[in-house]
Amino acid sequence: MSPPLSEELARKAKGIKLFVLDVDGVLTDGRIIVNDEGVESKNFNVRDGMALAIARRKGFHLAIISGRFSRVVEHRANELGIKDVHQGVSDKLAVFNEVLKKLGIPAEEASFIGDDINDLPPMEACGFSAAPSDADEKVKATAGYVCSKPGGNGAVRELIEVVLSAQHKWGL
Repeated sequence: MSPPLSEELARKAKGIKLFVLDVDGVLTDGRIIVNDEGVESKNFNVRDGMALAIARRKGFHLAIISGRFSRVVEHRANELGIKDVHQGVSDKLAVFNEVLKKLGIPAEEASFIGDDINDLPPMEACGFSAAPSDADEKVKATAGYVCSKPGGNGAVRELIEVVLSAQHKWGL
């Protein structure tokens, strides 16, 4: 069960049309597994994926902005139908603003969930910022909403459920 929203956060949640996600530490638990051949793998949460699929079906836009590049992320984004995928990004705010411009969505109608200090600029610019429970302390202090779940273990689902519930859109 997610914590109740303040009146201000509930108001902000009602206007969200876009979910922008970091990957490592948000969609995953932050671990990067590399085998002897250099092949990388990550752990994704199936319930996060279900929430993203529900949000997409309900007409929400989805985007990924990650500081690292990984083929694994390309595959997962493809499975989830996320077309707006930006990897190897050093300036997340600039890419966040490009996504907003491309979609014609104002920043106050976007949510950004991040877990580390490179996520702070878009978190500060968006309408509804969030962080997993195990995010960096400064990130949690900046986030409008701190999930009760850690990254890779339901934080994305919690965020989407909170926003869609505020809009009376949660569920199949």
